[in-house]
Amino acid sequence: MDIMGRHRGGNTISTIAMLAIGACLLAVSASARPAASSPLSYYLALGDSVAYGAQPAKVSAKLPPSGFNTGYVDVFAARLRTIAPKIRVVNYSCPGESTRTFVNGGCPGRGDVRRLHDGFQGAQLDAALAFLRAHPDQVSPITLTLWGNDFVEIAEACKGDLACVQAHAPRAFAQLGSRLASIVKQLRTAAPNAVIILTGAWNFIVDDLEHTNPLFRSVDATVARAAAAGKARFARTLPVFNPQGSIAIEKSRVCALTFICSKDDPHPTDAGYRAIAAAVWAASGYAHRS
Repeated sequence: MDIMGRHRGGNTISTIAMLAIGACLLAVSASARPAASSPLSYYLALGDSVAYGAQPAKVSAKLPPSGFNTGYVDVFAARLRTIAPKIRVVNYSCPGESTRTFVNGGCPGRGDVRRLHDGFQGAQLDAALAFLRAHPDQVSPITLTLWGNDFVEIAEACKGDLACVQAHAPRAFAQLGSRLASIVKQLRTAAPNAVIILTGAWNFIVDDLEHTNPLFRSVDATVARAAAAGKARFARTLPVFNPQGSIAIEKSRVCALTFICSKDDPHPTDAGYRAIAAAVWAASGYAHRS
């Protein structure tokens, strides 16, 4: 069975299916993470094309970064400004970023957009750590969206064969979790008191939701464990993008919250980005302050 199906091909940014997350909170004990005090001077956004705010028409039009202004980072930042009007956003996200390239550099999607929101040289992790060290106790919150391109690496290595992906998934997901936990640990060390929020996974393979849902639940759990290990928070949209109980309803929801059915592109629609932002806002703990 070909789980890539019609989603293989097209330009790089539409095939590197990286997807983000949000709407329910996975509970992590309050004692395991810093309390959500007020946002500080900077909001640092990290990750892949979902953190960038990518959408197919905007990518095709080669809009400047300012044209990608309806992503979850933008919506979440607008909510932050209701309680911290002067907060500044630094968005290092790079389309195509995986946990490997985040650490080692070589983000493959730089050419899919005119330029990054906030440019940097080398690896995104190094840029993030340098920014945190240059602005001690000035950065909170930090959001991180990384998992989609790691999943696509597995699917492409298996040429979309579901049985192959299922066989290789346990080891691959364990490696993903290890890399992600290391990233969060380094961010936490550099910003010990910051609110750090990881966004989880959802299933965009609408042609075979029944058989692929378990894979994405495993990815989601992997990201959640990495968040907990680093005393970070977890924003979970899996139940929002993929409500269980009816495949027809689930497919309808995925089609509404992403461009997978209309443009053969898994990136979120404006409604999808708002759903992610809502989950991130809930996970942040700032809601009680607004």
